[in-house]
Order: sequence, then structure tokens, then C-alpha cells
Amino acid sequence: MNHFMRAAMMVLLAGLVVLGGGGASHAADGAKLALVIGNAKYPDNEFVLSEVANDAQDVAEELKRDGFVIDRQSNLTADAMRQALDRFYARIERGTVALIFFDGFAIQSNRQTYLLPVDAQIWTEPDVARDGFSLDTILAEMNTRGAAIKIALIDASRRNPFERRFRRYSAGLAPAIAPSNSLVLYSAALGAVAASGKTDHGLFVAELLREMRAPNISAEQALTNTKNGVVAATKREQVPWLSSSLTTEFTFAGSVTKPSNNTGGGPAPQKPEPQKPVCDAPQAAPPQSADDLAKDPVIADLSRKIAANANDSASRYKRGQVYAIKRAYALAMQDFDVVIRRNSRDAEALNNRCWTRAATGDLPGALADCNLALQIDPGLSDALDSRGLVNLKLGRTAEAIKDYTDAIQRNPRSSSSLFGRGIAIRKSGGDGAIDIAQAKSMNPDIAKEFAGYGVTECVP
Repeated sequence: MNHFMRAAMMVLLAGLVVLGGGGASHAADGAKLALVIGNAKYPDNEFVLSEVANDAQDVAEELKRDGFVIDRQSNLTADAMRQALDRFYARIERGTVALIFFDGFAIQSNRQTYLLPVDAQIWTEPDVARDGFSLDTILAEMNTRGAAIKIALIDASRRNPFERRFRRYSAGLAPAIAPSNSLVLYSAALGAVAASGKTDHGLFVAELLREMRAPNISAEQALTNTKNGVVAATKREQVPWLSSSLTTEFTFAGSVTKPSNNTGGGPAPQKPEPQKPVCDAPQAAPPQSADDLAKDPVIADLSRKIAANANDSASRYKRGQVYAIKRAYALAMQDFDVVIRRNSRDAEALNNRCWTRAATGDLPGALADCNLALQIDPGLSDALDSRGLVNLKLGRTAEAIKDYTDAIQRNPRSSSSLFGRGIAIRKSGGDGAIDIAQAKSMNPDIAKEFAGYGVTECVP
């Protein structure tokens, strides 16, 4: 862990000059302070986010070259993350340029984005606010402590194991409510997630570092260029989100010769172009082996609780969710069966069993479960989404389209419902390309997810 004496904060703000003309002021000389967090090892995730550690180190080294005093931290628990933030806040003085870079998992809840520590225990939506750290709160505290410029760079728009426990769709991140003179950049659009993968370095950070090193452009322009670079490299499949309220010119490297007139909007949103049917269907990842499941720390912990108390329905339901996510459907069914025997009107458990049965091909049983779940709770959007999948696999495309449409009305950001409706429209003889493209822009792995259910975009 790095410790800095207070005197080390008084680094001259390199690269800032008095700007001629225009209404923007310039940042007064002061400290440049950065907290860089890379959370790569979440025990609840099936693999280490290998690119996170490398990207966090690269960002920290670049910021150090740019004159920032750096506190770089890795794999922080909730207590350690709270302590790191408290140290960060304490070092902010009036006039400081304060920057936070976070790489890992984040979830939006109640229109706020929460950054997650590695030991987060999230099973329901209220757990997000309990275990996560609100980005809005972090930015507000930076402002309260006197930071002249507030910058948040968030590479956390990923599908994560926590969200999948209480949502069938990826909600992505929420817009930040930032104080004036702030810059906020997310790696993907609001409500969307970036493609997952096991890589050594991420595209978003690679583009960010290149633009941070570019001389003679403002920080706002550098982030705009980062956004545009990611858009071009992914052919618009990943569109970072940028928000700026800067009234003060600031540059990461070099000097700015004139104010930037770019508002940070990037290229205008375009309606997705119709796609041709794709018949090179993605292959679903193979399910984990029994040995791998037994070694999973979350499953092992829940199994210990169940062994200690056979009536612990909450732990059994949670274990069933984890098994289903990991495609261990037979084990998931066993747990859901026990929960439902104890409470036949548990709509959430019925929905989960419906989804599990649909994935394994027990479509009549799945339909009965979904119908009962919706009889108990008619507004349960996840059950509408699950029944849409059942009807889709039964070839009842009109019923599937209606279920998915009803689910989308309740949860417009449900990539699962959008993708399913697009496939249903395509199978009924329509196009469906707009729904499919929107779903993929929100969750690039959605086609692979549906392949695991036995549903592909290919239409005979």
C-alpha cells in the first residue's frame, strides 16, 4: 500500500496555461490527485478479470507521468475501499484536480451507479446500496472537499455475477449526477455492457491512454477522442458515455492552445442498420464440471449453511440461482423444487424454475411454472421474459412477442427480452433486426447466452 506525506501533494499542475479568448477560465496551480482501483479478483466471478490489473497499472503510470500523486489499490474489500476513499478525500485541498479511476464490476440501482468491492454479497437489489459505493456520492464528496476539477473514469460496464442473481437483463450503468466542473467517462453506453473476455488489456483503456498522451488537447477532447476511438474500433457495438460540465480548461499532457468547442457528444446516435440473418451461431460455453462446482466458494459457503440448517430456504434458493447461472440445471432444479415445496406461492422461485426448465427443454413444465408465477404476481417482468423464452422454444411466436413486449414495457433495458422478441419476430417472418441490434449493443454476449438455451438467430 502506498503512503504519501502531505507535502507530496503540492505538485504543480503541469500542462495548464492561461487561455486567450473564450469564456473558459484556467485551473489555478494546485495538486493533482488520483485514486486508481483495479478490482480483478471477485470470488463470486468464475474467472479473474486479467485485463483489470494490467489496465489499472498502466493508467496509474500514465497519470504519474502527468504529474498526479497516485494511490493505486487492487482487489479491495469493502473496508479497504472505504479506507482508500477516506484517504483520497482527506488529501483533497481547495483547487485540487481530483481523479478516480475504477476498473471492475459496478451495478446501477435506483438510478445510481455503485462501484463494487470484491467481497460484495449481493443477492437482491437492496444489497447493491448496502455493499456498493455510489459514484454520485464520491463525486459530491470530492466537490465538498474543494476539488476544482472532478474526473471519474469508470471501466465497469460488465455483465457480472451479482446482477444476474436478481435480474434477467443487464441494466448497465446509470448517468452520474455530477457537480459542476466534472468529467465522467464510462466504458459503455448507459444501460449497456461491454463484451466480456479473458484478455491482457482492454480496448477502452488502450484508447484512453493513447488520448491522454496526446499533446495540445484538452482533457475533455481527449475523452471525446477516446469515445470515438472505441466506437470506431468496435463498429459501434461499444459506445462509451461521456458527461462534461467543465468550465475550466485542463489537459492531461502538453498545453492547450485554444479552447475546445466540442461538447463531448461524439457522433450522433444512428438507428441500427438492418442485419442480415446470422447463421454462424455462437457456441455456448460448456457447463462447469462437478469438481469445479464443488470448489466454487459461493456454492461451498451456501452448502455449508444448508448442511447446518436443512430448513434454510433462502440459502437453498440462492444456491439454485448460482447453479442455474453456471448451467448446472439439474442441481438448480433440485434446490428450486425444495423451495417451492415449502412455499408453493413463491413467485420468484417459480420463475427461476420456469427459466431452468425452459433451458433444459421441459417446456410444458416451464410453461406451468411461469403461468403460476404470473398468476401470483402479474407484474413480474422476469416471469414474462421467461415465458417469452418458453413460447419461443414452443414455436408460439405470437405469444412470445406479446410476452417479450409486456416485459419490455416494464423493463425497457432488458437485453434478454429485446433479443428474444427480435428472434420471435424473425421466426414469424418479420425482420427483428432493430431489436437484435439494440440487445447486442446493450449486452454483446446475449447471443451466446441464448445459444445456451438452445435458441439462435438462424432461421431455416
